[in-house]
Amino acid sequence: MNLSKLLQLASPALPVGAYSYSGGLEAAVEAGVVKDAASAECWIGDVLEFSVVRMEAPMLLAFFSGDFVETNAEFLASRETAELRAETVQMGYSLNRLLKDLGVGEVPLQEPSFPAAFAFAAAHWKIEPEAALQAYLWAWVENQVMAAVKAVPLGQTDGQKILLSLGEEISMLMPKILSMKDEDIGNFAPGLALLSSRHETQYSRLFRS
Repeated sequence: MNLSKLLQLASPALPVGAYSYSGGLEAAVEAGVVKDAASAECWIGDVLEFSVVRMEAPMLLAFFSGDFVETNAEFLASRETAELRAETVQMGYSLNRLLKDLGVGEVPLQEPSFPAAFAFAAAHWKIEPEAALQAYLWAWVENQVMAAVKAVPLGQTDGQKILLSLGEEISMLMPKILSMKDEDIGNFAPGLALLSSRHETQYSRLFRS
């Protein structure tokens, strides 16, 4: 496995604009659902388990099969709000453009989602799907924690404690993801969808989602 390339893909320094999105977390802060370290960890952990693990994670693995067109269309259709769809499309576009500049090539899609571009890069660099998935989930959790540190706000130590806890949760969830069948895949997070839609008209905000 090309560990250095995997770390590069998962790095917060990857210029895809992830720092400008909270994935609905800022709206949860505004609504009072997330107000401290404990509630932030609960929110991020729930979205991880009930949304990302059940839809985004298996979709990422599906991209490794090479069927980018159908899988990408299915993933974009699963985004419940305009903000969440725009987030993955913008990040996918930015990563796709970066990969072209790096000589990797481009995902053959008009609107590649972020998981599509991530899987395309991982496959090109011969990174195993399981390792790519774990890095993808870690990068997602890290970005959520960074958003919570800014929006709640939280101290850096609180952020690191959440990362430590949810990093262990990722490891525990991996077997579940790898054993999922097609009928197990589905995104059902009504609280996230509702708050994300509210965020689109939120008066004051730091993040684009």
